[in-house]
Amino acid sequence: MKTPFKLHNTFRYLAITVGLVFVLTPPSVTAAPALEGSPAGTASTPPAASSAAPAAKTDAPVPASTTDSASSSADLTNWVTFGVGGTFVNGDKGQFKHQHDTTTGPFGGLEDFHGQILVGKDGTFTADGHGIFGNHDYDLKLDLTDEKLGYVRAGFTEYRTWYDGTGGFYPLNSLSFQPYDNELYIDRRNAWVEAGLTLPDLPVFTFRYEYNSREGQMDSTSWGQTTLIPGGTQTRIVPSFQGIDETRHIFMADVKDKIDSTNADLGVRYEIDRSDDSTYLNQSPNQAAHAFITQRNFEKNDLFTVHGSTETAFDKMVTYSTGFSVTTMDTEMSGNRIYGPAFNTPLSTTFVNNGSGFVNLNGGGNTKDYVGNMNLMLTPIKDLVFVPAVRFEYEGSSLTDSFNNTSGHGGTFASVSESANMNNWYMDVTESLEARYTGLRDWSFYAGVESSEDWGNQSWNSNPVLNQVNFDQDWSRLGLKFTFGANWYPLPQLNFGTQYYHELHDYNYTNNLNPTLVQYPGYLWKQNFSTDDMNIRATWQALSTLSLITRYDLQFSTVDTWGLPNGGTQVGGVESATIINHVINESATWTPLACLYLQLGGSYVLNTLETPVAGSAGINNLVLNGSNNYWTVDASAGYEFNEKTHLQLQYSYYNAENYVNNAPTSLPFGAGAQENSVTATLTRQLSKEVQVSLKYGFYRNRDQTSGGQNNYDAQLVYMSTQLRF
Repeated sequence: MKTPFKLHNTFRYLAITVGLVFVLTPPSVTAAPALEGSPAGTASTPPAASSAAPAAKTDAPVPASTTDSASSSADLTNWVTFGVGGTFVNGDKGQFKHQHDTTTGPFGGLEDFHGQILVGKDGTFTADGHGIFGNHDYDLKLDLTDEKLGYVRAGFTEYRTWYDGTGGFYPLNSLSFQPYDNELYIDRRNAWVEAGLTLPDLPVFTFRYEYNSREGQMDSTSWGQTTLIPGGTQTRIVPSFQGIDETRHIFMADVKDKIDSTNADLGVRYEIDRSDDSTYLNQSPNQAAHAFITQRNFEKNDLFTVHGSTETAFDKMVTYSTGFSVTTMDTEMSGNRIYGPAFNTPLSTTFVNNGSGFVNLNGGGNTKDYVGNMNLMLTPIKDLVFVPAVRFEYEGSSLTDSFNNTSGHGGTFASVSESANMNNWYMDVTESLEARYTGLRDWSFYAGVESSEDWGNQSWNSNPVLNQVNFDQDWSRLGLKFTFGANWYPLPQLNFGTQYYHELHDYNYTNNLNPTLVQYPGYLWKQNFSTDDMNIRATWQALSTLSLITRYDLQFSTVDTWGLPNGGTQVGGVESATIINHVINESATWTPLACLYLQLGGSYVLNTLETPVAGSAGINNLVLNGSNNYWTVDASAGYEFNEKTHLQLQYSYYNAENYVNNAPTSLPFGAGAQENSVTATLTRQLSKEVQVSLKYGFYRNRDQTSGGQNNYDAQLVYMSTQLRF
């Protein structure tokens, strides 16, 4: 099922047209000197932003530089790059799009452009952007800056993120469902305008308006149910999806000034958020109990924030800074959850497969948040720095709603009116102290301690109590974190770094209504979280042409839980989880010849989660210990045939072997997958004004968890031409 989307074509085509007119029309004034970060005087390749579209969104080639064009192209500060290509996918196209953030089939257009001209005596106008049709990736940024007056900037961005709507897989009878198109996507848009007044010896004023939106469909983890498996047990593997329609308007104004030795900043922010989101579940397809569930969620949030900060340098030894923010948010919500013979149908009192839903949801609430912090930087002696700080935050929120619970059909149909309210508050006070010492030759040391105290209450009440027990729970938390680290530089070509931290969080809960509540989190009495983390890093320039970086991380965490679930009888001191992570990273860069470089990197991760429930009597593999071990390899090579032609090769590999088939008792989990990709890019500098490139890529994915539903083989071909002027 597809829903119609508004593509905002007017804004998209306007952005591309403005960019094309600018870069293809010869400027009538002298080209400006290269801006900081521009390629002029350094290389013929545009900066990193110029390849953002093809590299990040399409895996298209990044134009490569040549050694002779840097100086000869120093006066060519403008450029435009056109590209065209396509991907050819055999297998799950939705998974390919999701993993590589690109479309299938042809795409291309304006890969990148940059232009700049002088305006008046002190002004500069620049334009940057790209427009990739087919891949739905558009961007335009305009900037008019006068160093003595201020600036006006504007931009528009629209890009697409893809999602794979494939559901679950039950291996005992190879059961899976594909009830609708699994190639889902969300279109994200951002338009903004900003102006700043930067007159000498006066405060700096800035104003910014920003518009954001998300629109489309994405997969949901709330899968629908089926009993079409051996034994007829209810299992949730039927794919579902979400419909997204969200907008946000943001208005921001700031003023900055320096008063004596104090820099001050004061600003306001007003935000208007609107969302009309839906979840679509297909229950029991191909069965007599088949039903379509549509849940609509409407929400409106109006948010207003006042914030400010100061920084005062009393002298070289003492710097003091402060910050605060006050935020209020008003919320309105409505919605429904309806069973029917199709999606988006009205409530029918006679629908035979009607389940537990609701209609006429109306509610709203208010949230207030207050944050303040103070920081002091002290340098009592040379090479020794202390930074004590304190932070305070208080948040309180309340929410009320009313709705009608619906169930049954025909003569058994019932609609019961219900109301509910929720009230939460918490307060946090955090103190910290950091220290750094660099007074020893070839050494630097740092340490820190952070303490936080939190208090809060969460409660909800419904009348009558239908789906949730009334709840009122106080909680408190004490958090501590100690950090130590050092860097050692024994040789110019060799250095080591190490860090260790120990973190504790102790929670205490008090159930004010029912001390024997069996529902989570009402039965909790106490929880302790403990984490120890250590890492060590070595960087070694082994040869003038060979550098190595090695890093090892170890993290050990435990969770201890005390509860009161058994008639008020304390159940205490259970180590409810043990989490162990080992991460090993290695990278090497070798340049055996002036025209050849080789890079190789890899990581190996060992991640385990153990819980006593997994080994308890009667569990019978219903709950398993977790394992998330995987390793990756990344390699690249570049060869320069001559000063105008060079070749770049890239390879990446991912492997995870954690799949456990416990289908007789539960839905199998754990990653079991292999991913491979290899690309080759050939670049040729035809002249100082013209550069061409050709890229080919091959991608393979094999996924055991989905029963092969997510497998694919894909190929990419992409060509581009860059013109500089």
